[in-house]
Amino acid sequence: MPPPRTGLCLLLLGLVLGSVCVTLGSQAQANSTTDALNVLLIIVDDLRPSLGCYGDKLVRSPNIDQLASHSLLFQNAFVQQAVCAPSRVSFLTGRRPDTTRLYDFNSYWRVHAGNFSTIPQYFKDNGYVTMSVGKVFHPGISSNHSDDSPYSWSFPPYHPSSEKYENTKTCRGPDGELHANLLCPVDVVDVPEGTLPDKQSTEEAIRLLKKMKTSASPFFLAVGYHKPHIPFRYPKEFQKLYPLENITLAPDPEVPDGLPPVAYNPWMDIRQREDVQALNISVPYGPIPVDFQRKIRQSYFASVSYLDTQVGHLLSALDDLHLANSTIVAFTSDHVSSLRTNS
Repeated sequence: MPPPRTGLCLLLLGLVLGSVCVTLGSQAQANSTTDALNVLLIIVDDLRPSLGCYGDKLVRSPNIDQLASHSLLFQNAFVQQAVCAPSRVSFLTGRRPDTTRLYDFNSYWRVHAGNFSTIPQYFKDNGYVTMSVGKVFHPGISSNHSDDSPYSWSFPPYHPSSEKYENTKTCRGPDGELHANLLCPVDVVDVPEGTLPDKQSTEEAIRLLKKMKTSASPFFLAVGYHKPHIPFRYPKEFQKLYPLENITLAPDPEVPDGLPPVAYNPWMDIRQREDVQALNISVPYGPIPVDFQRKIRQSYFASVSYLDTQVGHLLSALDDLHLANSTIVAFTSDHVSSLRTNS
């Protein structure tokens, strides 16, 4: 693989990321640290290719589309496991779930599988300052309750303080009361702390970029965004981008004939949300009412557009700080979130 051009941006949606970044790490090792390119890795939670750059005519994602327009865009990338923790561990170590022995959320690969290095650890060992903002590794046991610190990061990872409100009663319902809903467009000034996790992560990432601008060492900055993962808690103005009359239903909403029960996910975490509980949907295959299906898809797309604005702020800061021409940008999702809405 030839060395990347200065300012080359890579848009990746899948597990291709691991092999690409390890190759880039090899190049960094070959150069002196003063010549090495910086790396900005953006990881998005549960993002489908519902983006303009992938041909979606409805979703408004101008900032990600702009990144894609001068990037290497992968059209045929696949995740190793359609669950956050094993997928992230897989592409951040470059190893299959069969090797990391992680298929759920309940083990730490360094203890249960092997002391495998990670991509940020490789950069750290080769003279980079490595930093983590937001959801990069999945929190909890699967990253040793530490986001794999101190192995992967030069200093403790940052998590936004407003994360703790994501699943609490902060959604104003039609009754005027606060609920813990699946669909949760909010007025940001009214939520606890007056902010949202992804907004805080963008602010922290920009602060770190400003700090690293004067550093003698190259940096590897990983920024993990929560949306469009459930609950769909986002600034309410983004909902207006997607009038319900413009929202189509999933083209394949039915449970496939002959599907083994073990292969079906009844989405019990979604059913626990107050607005979904009120629908009284039968378990496990009961259909969601059509009007609520449209609202789910509306809020997913609105969450994507909200996420896109955060990416835009981050990339604008990279330009404003004159770091764009010395920074490789890699963009990926951890796995694809299904918008099939039969249950």
